[in-house]
Amino acid sequence: MPTISEILNKAAERGKEMNLPYGGALLPQEAYELMQKAPGAKLVDVRTRAEWDYVGRIPGSVQIEWQTYPGSKPNPNFLNELQSQTDMQAVVMFLCRSGARSHAAAVVASQAGYSHSYNVLQGFEGDKDASGHRNSVAGWRVAGLPWVQS
Repeated sequence: MPTISEILNKAAERGKEMNLPYGGALLPQEAYELMQKAPGAKLVDVRTRAEWDYVGRIPGSVQIEWQTYPGSKPNPNFLNELQSQTDMQAVVMFLCRSGARSHAAAVVASQAGYSHSYNVLQGFEGDKDASGHRNSVAGWRVAGLPWVQS
């Protein structure tokens, strides 16, 4: 089992390779390990309420919509909600369906002073397979990590 420092160093290396403006990029398994090991670490699921309800939720995660449902409009309270539910000095990891919205959330959090912001690559459902379906190529669920369905 890698240590907290080893996981964060690997994430930072990925972040440099990807030219990311925040702490780095984590794989789902690494994010899960940090949830268990790093004091105060939070996984922030930025998908929509409909996605949490119909696709699934991650136990122990903080749920803050990046875009509201319905309508996909930016959540005007995102930063306020983030600040009320997380510690700015702790590791904060953002996850969405496939990694795009969570990247945007990590950028905004970093700009707001979250010095340990990370994006979870692959997201909850992973990339599309050759047939255009998710949940078969990478992602939180494919990795066999804990999740529940409403």
